[in-house]
Amino acid sequence: MITIGEKVPVAVLKELQGDAPVAVPTSDLFAAKRVIMFSCPGAFTPKSTIRQLPSFIAHFDDFLALDIDSVICISVNDAFVMNAWGEACGALGKIRMLADGHAEFHTRMGLEMDCTRFTLGFRSHRFSMFVDDERVKILNVESPGDYDVSDAAVILQQLREIHQSSEGAETGR
Repeated sequence: MITIGEKVPVAVLKELQGDAPVAVPTSDLFAAKRVIMFSCPGAFTPKSTIRQLPSFIAHFDDFLALDIDSVICISVNDAFVMNAWGEACGALGKIRMLADGHAEFHTRMGLEMDCTRFTLGFRSHRFSMFVDDERVKILNVESPGDYDVSDAAVILQQLREIHQSSEGAETGR
C-alpha cells in the first residue's frame, strides 16, 4: 500500500467532458498542486452517496480556504456513471468525478479490493488522501465496510493541523 511521502503512481483516469470520456493523466492532477482525493467502492453505493460524497461537497469551500487546488472523487466505475452520480448528488462544478474503470490506479497504489466473491470484480478501498505536488501527505484508509476516517471532516481537521503547524514554524512559535 502507498505510504506517506511516496509519489502517487502514474496512471490515466477518465472524466466525462461533454458527451465523451476524456483521458486525465495523474501528472495533470497532482504535479505542482495541492489535492484532496477520496475514493469509495462504487458510485451510488449507500455510504458513499448518503455520507461520504456529501461530506466533501459540504466542506468544499473549507478546502479551498486552505489552498487546496482541487477535490477529486475517484471510483472503479466508468466516466458516464461517475458523472451521473456527481450530477445526482450536486457535486458537479465542485468535486471532480473521475473514473478508474479497470482499477489500475487503485492497484498501483495498493488500494484495490477484491470483490470477485460478490461478482463485483476489483473495487477500491474507501479512503481519503491529501497530495502535495505528487507526494502523499495524509492517507486515511478504511477497513472494509467501515466509515470512520475517510469523511471530509477528518481530513479537513488534519489539514488544519498541518496549516497551523506550518504557520507556527513561519512565525517562530
